[in-house]
Amino acid sequence: MKSIILAAGYATRLYPLTEKFPKPLLPVGSSTILDRLLSDIDAIPDISEHIIISNHKFISHFESWKQKKTLQKPIVLLDDGSTANENRLGAVKDLVFAIESLHIGEDILVLAGDNVLDFSLVPFVMYQKKVSSSVVMRHYEADVAKLRKTGVATIDEKGKVLKMQEKPASPDSTWAVPPFYIYRKEDLSVLLDLVNTGTCATDAPGDFIAEFCKHRTVYAWEMQGKRYDVGDLASYKFVKERFNFIC
Repeated sequence: MKSIILAAGYATRLYPLTEKFPKPLLPVGSSTILDRLLSDIDAIPDISEHIIISNHKFISHFESWKQKKTLQKPIVLLDDGSTANENRLGAVKDLVFAIESLHIGEDILVLAGDNVLDFSLVPFVMYQKKVSSSVVMRHYEADVAKLRKTGVATIDEKGKVLKMQEKPASPDSTWAVPPFYIYRKEDLSVLLDLVNTGTCATDAPGDFIAEFCKHRTVYAWEMQGKRYDVGDLASYKFVKERFNFIC
């Protein structure tokens, strides 16, 4: 299994902090957003390699970071060629770019590089092995306003996804789905086909997974903690204060 970290966004809502610096490398406590993700997943035996997708504007920052970083598993950096928010590829096309560029033919753990977690992803990987299927995460969310801003899954009693909605006006359930996925190697051809044929939207991962669930069996693992999306200056300030005491 390879980990693929999506880190090619331009984070315009975090300006001026991210005008000349990538969001995943912003400090949080004694670490960075990206390092917090990697420190957890690097210890997972199933992970063989970390692939980090950046853009042409910020790739040099990641190259400097990589030179100073020591992990158990090798790091591969990819430059998606985009130079500004206006010509970005989008998260799903970045994922396809990585799969096709590196000829990936094994399971992939896909992570949003702008999220901070207070739990380990080890059980997530173990769950995927147990159900032997592509999987997403889920967490209970009672606030309808928040459900309207995220992916929403309808699941059965065994955790199988019956339906996925992306930012629905009328959510069908209270299970919110954050941007963390494991795709089986057997399902990668479907992923590529849906994107390359224009069958699904390609900017937001949630739009894609909603379509993907119509074509392949997907299960949903219940998160064992909280996830913090660093989307704007207020959320970044909150995360820094939250993790200042959890180094």
